[in-house]
Amino acid sequence: METRRSTEEVEDNHVMQIPGSNGILHNMEFLPQAYLRNQYSSEIDIHEEFVSSYPHEDAPLPIFLKFEDVEYKVRNSQASSANLVKTMVSKVVTHTSPDPDGYKHILKGITGSTGPGEILALMGPSGSGKTTLLKIMGGRLTDNVKGKLTYNDIPYSHYVKRRIGFVTQDDVLLPQLTVEETLVFAAFLRLPSSMSKEQKYAKVEMIIKELGLERCRHTRVGGGFVKGISGGERKRTSIAYEILVDPSLLLLDEPTSGLDSTSATKLLHILQGVAKGGRTVITTIHQPSSRMFYMFDKLLLISEGHPAFYGKAREAMDYFSSLRILPEIAMNPAEFLLDLATGQVSDISLPEEILATKTSQPDSEDYLQLKYRTDLEPKEKEENHRNRKAPEHLQIAIQVKKDWTLSWWDQFMIIFRRTFRERRRDYFDKLRLVQSLGVALVLGLLWWKSKTDTEAHLRDQVGLMFYICIFWTSSSLFGAVYVFPFEKIYLVKERKADMYRLSVYYVCSTLCDMVAHVLYPTFFMVIVYFMAEFKRTVPCFVFTLLTILLIAITSQGAGEFLGASVLSIKRAGMIASLVLMLFLLTGGYYVQHIPKFMQWLKYLSFMHYGFRLLLKVQYTGDQLFECGSKGGCRTLQSSSSFDTVNLNGGLEELWFLLAMAFGYRLCAYFCLRRKISICHL
Repeated sequence: METRRSTEEVEDNHVMQIPGSNGILHNMEFLPQAYLRNQYSSEIDIHEEFVSSYPHEDAPLPIFLKFEDVEYKVRNSQASSANLVKTMVSKVVTHTSPDPDGYKHILKGITGSTGPGEILALMGPSGSGKTTLLKIMGGRLTDNVKGKLTYNDIPYSHYVKRRIGFVTQDDVLLPQLTVEETLVFAAFLRLPSSMSKEQKYAKVEMIIKELGLERCRHTRVGGGFVKGISGGERKRTSIAYEILVDPSLLLLDEPTSGLDSTSATKLLHILQGVAKGGRTVITTIHQPSSRMFYMFDKLLLISEGHPAFYGKAREAMDYFSSLRILPEIAMNPAEFLLDLATGQVSDISLPEEILATKTSQPDSEDYLQLKYRTDLEPKEKEENHRNRKAPEHLQIAIQVKKDWTLSWWDQFMIIFRRTFRERRRDYFDKLRLVQSLGVALVLGLLWWKSKTDTEAHLRDQVGLMFYICIFWTSSSLFGAVYVFPFEKIYLVKERKADMYRLSVYYVCSTLCDMVAHVLYPTFFMVIVYFMAEFKRTVPCFVFTLLTILLIAITSQGAGEFLGASVLSIKRAGMIASLVLMLFLLTGGYYVQHIPKFMQWLKYLSFMHYGFRLLLKVQYTGDQLFECGSKGGCRTLQSSSSFDTVNLNGGLEELWFLLAMAFGYRLCAYFCLRRKISICHL
């Protein structure tokens, strides 16, 4: 109650009263230098309780974050456009001139600092650079960044990565898992191995209750085309996902989006508790309520990439009053600051320096940026960047690599269960089963009790074998090519947080997907094999089935390689279609005598090896046919269908397929590692 009363008193003092037509009633006159002395007298003190509590097994590593003159730019797409006419027209329409270096500058010299126990709010209009700055702080953006950014006075390194929690604006959660499953798997992957299973479950239970997720704990998260929890519940689940592991530095991008005022305030109370536990919390915020505004410890106001204010949130209104910039009507402080940042000053009283400009629209933004550069920034750099240093033991601790909480095998067991639970609805899809069984029945009826007594019948049966190769090659290839492009955002998020080894994820993904690539071809072949009356011996059936499974598994590896090489749904599908067409043409059925200058293609085609292996398993060279013809019996090897296949030549194709199945996966893993390392959310 005392906290609420003090908050309301602050609001009453800072929400300006409507005076009338001549200006605003203000009880005291603020002077800029007097404000600055109060503002910086106690700025970023080293909190002894947080420093002294480390090292301790339950205490997080305190992180003092300082950023000075941070700039960021991106390449201007117009500058690099090859269409000069389009570029010039766009410049005329937008009335803009290109930067001399061909880049668009997003951040233009941002300076500030924060420490454990504090919540720093990054506020500004849409497109001002809040999220960009947050990503730079979290190590998500490193290219084209200038300025100085330190953690306990040490530059960013991969050692810091596992001590940072990052909640993105778009909720990146696996849609098929329930809320409870999402948090339990995160707890088992990220919490220290010193905690027992019961302690990890207890922590998940506590987080669920704190964030009000009890009602939806057994509901799928959903997203996209999957029905699930509401947007507000999904946002709270994303925050719970990061809070769960007690990061030393917690970064949140628009955490209150989609929440009502009460839920947003409750969430901020939770973040205050997280900060008071010795953690540094930084969040972007668009337009908080008055109560939420005064719950922030520090505020950084950004206008078009420039800093307009940095300091204690409770003293923001005092600072602008000292500049004689006052609201003429009662308004939320956050609304007042956003109006200033965007230049919307219709209901704001401005000093004579701004009104004296000859432009029709007073330029408050340039004035605020100038005042920040001359009044606030020098003090911030002097007080908190030059004279205050993090304790030496914290500088050493931030450079110590945080080991994996679990071994490779333990991570494998957890990720395998999570992956299987996430994809099991796809594996056991009724439509997929009906497709496999339906195609098998149609093929069995079309080739009912097929024979090999004549050349025509033999060619029919060989055609069936090639079609089986086509069906399972295309099914497995397209079933695997979209896996990594679809899961890219989840993988990037979790890899940026170092949740698990990439090798663990890849092995679990390919092994789980093998369930479908083994199960359905088995059902398929049991039906087709006996309806088409292939050779009825146990060894022949087993080897034929194993050959089809090997073709499917090799196709899966090829699909994974193509998908991992581009990580784009559209491009992966186009490349897969092209590769499949080439492999079909060089498979050995449509064209047996390929010109010499094109023969290299067939050696890249796993269908070529798979089809030859099927023929060798099913037929023998000395088997007789055409016994009722005038010429008498002939051996199968003399048939034109086997001109390029030696039916008694051994099973060397088996080793080629095994090498391809392994080689494609090895290439897929390294492509995935390279692509994920350069991807950003």
